Amino acid sequence: MTEPLIHPTAIVDKAAQLHGTVRVGPYAVIGPSVVAEEGVVVGPHAVITGSTTLRKGARIFQFASIGDVPQDLKFKGEDTRVFIGEDTQIREFVSIHKGTVTGRKETRVGARCMVMSNAHIAHDCIVEDDVIIAGGTMLAGHVTIGTQVIISGLVGIHQFVRVGRNAFLAGGAIVVEDVMPFCFAQGDRARLRGLNLEGLKRRGYSKERIESVKRAYKILFREKRTLEDAVATLTKVATTDDARAMLEFARRDKRSLMRP
Repeated sequence: MTEPLIHPTAIVDKAAQLHGTVRVGPYAVIGPSVVAEEGVVVGPHAVITGSTTLRKGARIFQFASIGDVPQDLKFKGEDTRVFIGEDTQIREFVSIHKGTVTGRKETRVGARCMVMSNAHIAHDCIVEDDVIIAGGTMLAGHVTIGTQVIISGLVGIHQFVRVGRNAFLAGGAIVVEDVMPFCFAQGDRARLRGLNLEGLKRRGYSKERIESVKRAYKILFREKRTLEDAVATLTKVATTDDARAMLEFARRDKRSLMRP
C-alpha cells in the first residue's frame, strides 16, 4: 500500500487510520482516534481530534476544527463521535463538535455537503446529504437539517430545531421553530414566507409534484385551521410522497412548528 502524503510539519498520531491516498497539509494536527478514508484532504493548520471519521473524498480546509469536545457543561469526557460524509467540503475556520451521551452520541454531516467558512455545528447535530450551509451560520446542539436544505449566511438555529428537506433559510434568519419541508423562512424571529418554489424547480421537481406540495401547504397554513385539524385533514388527502413527508414532519413536531 502507498503511504499517506503528510507534510513534515504536520502532527499525526501513529494510531490514526489514514488511507494511503490521504493528503495532510502543513501544521495540521490529527489525533489517535481519527479515521480518514480514500482521497481525504486535510488542509494546513486544521485540527481533527476525537473519534472522527472522514469518509471518502471529504476535504477539510485550513484552520477547521473537527471532533473537539462539545460546549456542554454536562460533558464529562465520554467517547462520542463525529462523522463527515463522502465528498463533503468543510471550509475555513469551521468548527464541528462531537456528540454527547445525553444526546445522539454523534454529530453527523452527510455526503456532498458544503459547510462554508466560520460556520459552527454543535454537538449532536444531524446534517443530512446535499446540504449547503453558508458562512457564519451557527447550529446549536441537537439540530436536525434535512436533505438538500440551503442555509444562507449568518443564520442562527436554536437547539433541537428541525429543518425539513428542501427548505431554504434566508440570510440572517433567527430560527427558533421547526421549519416544514419545502418551505422558505426569513426574518428575526423567522417566519414562513411561503414555499421554496425556485429551489424545487432547480432540483427538477415536476409541475405535478410542486402542485402536491402546494396543496399540502394550503391545508396546513392557509385555511385557518388548528394544527391538529390541519393534520387530520391532510391525513385523509395526502396521496404523494411529498405530501406525506410534510404530514409526518407536522405529526412529529415536539417544539413549535413555524407558521406564516
